Amino acid sequence: MYQAPRGTYDVLPSQQPFWRYVESSLSNSAQSFGYSRIDTPIFEDTNVFLRSVGLETDIIGKEMYTFQDRGGQDLSLRPEGTAAVCRAYIEHGMQNSTLPVRLFYYAPMFRYDRPQAGRYRQLQQFGVEAIGDSDPALDLEVIELAMSSLQTLGLKNLRLVINSIGDTVDRPSYIKALKKYLEPHYESLGKDDQKRLEVNPLRILDSKDEKATKIAEAAPKSTDFLGSDAKQHWESLLKLLDFAGINYEIDHKLVRGLDYYTRTVFEIQPLDQGAQSTICAGGRYDGLVETLGGTPTPAIGWAAGVDRMILNLLKEEAGEVPLPSPPITMAYSGESPKMQSISIARLLRNADHTVTLAPQRSLRSQLRYAASLGSKYVVIIGEKEFSEETVTLRDMDAGNQTSMTLEELLPALSKAKK
Repeated sequence: MYQAPRGTYDVLPSQQPFWRYVESSLSNSAQSFGYSRIDTPIFEDTNVFLRSVGLETDIIGKEMYTFQDRGGQDLSLRPEGTAAVCRAYIEHGMQNSTLPVRLFYYAPMFRYDRPQAGRYRQLQQFGVEAIGDSDPALDLEVIELAMSSLQTLGLKNLRLVINSIGDTVDRPSYIKALKKYLEPHYESLGKDDQKRLEVNPLRILDSKDEKATKIAEAAPKSTDFLGSDAKQHWESLLKLLDFAGINYEIDHKLVRGLDYYTRTVFEIQPLDQGAQSTICAGGRYDGLVETLGGTPTPAIGWAAGVDRMILNLLKEEAGEVPLPSPPITMAYSGESPKMQSISIARLLRNADHTVTLAPQRSLRSQLRYAASLGSKYVVIIGEKEFSEETVTLRDMDAGNQTSMTLEELLPALSKAKK
């Protein structure tokens, strides 16, 4: 029997209200901060990610779904959203708009990752990008938007963890000091981290290996190597967070897993679970637009895994998810009443009611069908109703029913809907 591919899942009809609620809530939060939605293709030119994410990252080295189309072009399923949004920013001349440009997206991403709770090979992400301003106040805005979005959903007990990894011009001196510290520990590192020590020591700070994590505890701090501009930006951001009353923890091991990050990096984690269960993460990427062929452009953003978000919502039993109203069921007996039911269903849908037509069975079976759908009201048309141009409106909860004319049906249902 065929099954969904490993690391993927089906979102069944009974689960859809929860997913739609999360999408709607996150979108409303972003729009309340002045962000507008953007949708980019599911696949991009592979070079969009090779140039931006970093050749030595796990995404590029192990996780991308890459293929060649019939024209010979190398394409990749989108593993993350920021690079694609920046490509669209450049392609459509958004730099000529009023800056910063504030964008959000809700889209599937694809990574050949080891499936586990909250981590899938097709994952749903919500993200925001603010492009075109270097002001630390914009860092505060996107962090505040992230916290506000999650709290509005109903998530509680969240921890904001932040760090600054400086600018590309400041980083060589830090990497030199970090490498000097890590080299004596080479034999204690796993194979992946041994390779990272040679090509990109920063990645070891982001390692999930327990030995590497322990070694990194005493590593040099990136904030001790900031240049004057990056240091001023960092200190300004901390003051703004204090002013806004947003609690935070500084984690000097926080670097994030993609090469395009500069200066501010942050994660939002459940208070009792730590970095392995990060819900939301992001930071500045002031050189990314230029890397993709645009002009030098400061920017900052974040992305949140919707799959992991929903797991935490279910765990916390966070509030009631608004469910769609159950349908009005049209029940009938006979061919002419059936045709009449189809016409009335169309009339009711045009008046913004949800209506379903019962399958052609006995009236008793049709009422059972309506009950299985949770229908509060059933409109019944038999031969008698058809000949008299009336309907019978049955209240399934009260167990009673009323005969009325066709002209009376719509006002009665509209009144009941209120």
